[in-house]
Amino acid sequence: MPGIRTRKLNSWIQSTIFGGVILAIAGLLPAAAVAQDAAGPAAKPVTFLGTVQTLSGNTLTVKSDAGATMQVTVEDNARLLRIEPGQKTLTGASPFSLADLQAGDRVMARGSANADGNSLAATMLVAIKGADIAQKQGQDREDWQKHGTGGLVKAVDPAAGTVTISSGAGGTRTLVIHVSPTTIIRRYAPGSVRFDQAIKSSLDQIKPGDQLRARGSRSDDGATLEAEEIVSGSFRNLAGPIQAVNAAASTITVNDTVTKKPVVISVTSDSEVKKLDPAVAQRIATRLNAGGGRPDGASPAASSPGSGPSGPPAGGPPSGPPSGGSGPDRPAGGAPSRGSGPDFQQVLARAPSITLKDLQKGNMIIVVATEGQSPGTATAITVVAGVEPMLQASTSASQAMLSSAWNLGGGEGGGGGETPQ
Repeated sequence: MPGIRTRKLNSWIQSTIFGGVILAIAGLLPAAAVAQDAAGPAAKPVTFLGTVQTLSGNTLTVKSDAGATMQVTVEDNARLLRIEPGQKTLTGASPFSLADLQAGDRVMARGSANADGNSLAATMLVAIKGADIAQKQGQDREDWQKHGTGGLVKAVDPAAGTVTISSGAGGTRTLVIHVSPTTIIRRYAPGSVRFDQAIKSSLDQIKPGDQLRARGSRSDDGATLEAEEIVSGSFRNLAGPIQAVNAAASTITVNDTVTKKPVVISVTSDSEVKKLDPAVAQRIATRLNAGGGRPDGASPAASSPGSGPSGPPAGGPPSGPPSGGSGPDRPAGGAPSRGSGPDFQQVLARAPSITLKDLQKGNMIIVVATEGQSPGTATAITVVAGVEPMLQASTSASQAMLSSAWNLGGGEGGGGGETPQ
């Protein structure tokens, strides 16, 4: 979790806020329904949540996150209320004029649906300004940068309310995350790379080998974190040469070095496709060679329970941070924290985004992906090219870097991949 990196972080923060907006507006329904239904018709009112696309007089075109559209006609006596992002009750809501509504604002329309199912006569409209959402995104992004961290799950103790993750160079540093009753816990839905599709979860659903990001307050010694929010997932870790690129179908076929079998990887608008600078890849490879296959120079150790084709191996970023930047293991100001390695997220953040057309048969890539809908398939979260020197030095350690640099994303679109038109 989200600098937590660049576009991918923006995607995640945007999805997080939109998901929160949906829950916030939905939370208003009971209070609103009392006022609306007391003297209303027997027919149960319906609601529609989405983003305003167009406006014409008292008619709005609203698009849901699932892609459905609704023509909303706002009644003359409709109740119009504006709330702030994250607000969960009508307390403090302020009336607004329909003329103040703009494309990009988030709305909940409530009223009677017409027989066609594609139009709605709204007697209530609750709105959140798109500009306010953008501001909240920036605040949350900054908070994730300052107070977010991530790694691979080593142990879970539901009774004690803790999760232990590995982070730092070689995954040798551990962080104990404390979970309270107020901690928000979510988990990626099967086959999805979108955070806004992450589902409510619990501590006992987190397993060793999972990838996890948390946001909260660290202890003074940096050994523990009181979590405000946790998002976890179990993903595939793939590496190998490209056998085929199908830009029209937005897929890459890779011969996985672990299973020795081809995997068809779908690249969606939520996927991130990056290419490392040759000099950067070579420097990382040099460190891997010097460390006997481990980024931190330690002797090779057994992989985590989630390593291998069904999960990511344990590991972390290489030593020797890139210049500038900040992250969970690197405070702002340029100096790395004591005992920390670089944040491989920063390396990816500085790497240029590419499209599938930039990839060719024979190129070596590393991929973090979800399981596909059928055997032999996967859906990419992150694809990294230009990794030939790293894989030659150590495939497992290279995959470990990307695993530890994993970030939740999805929802924004406009990624490096190509999607069918």
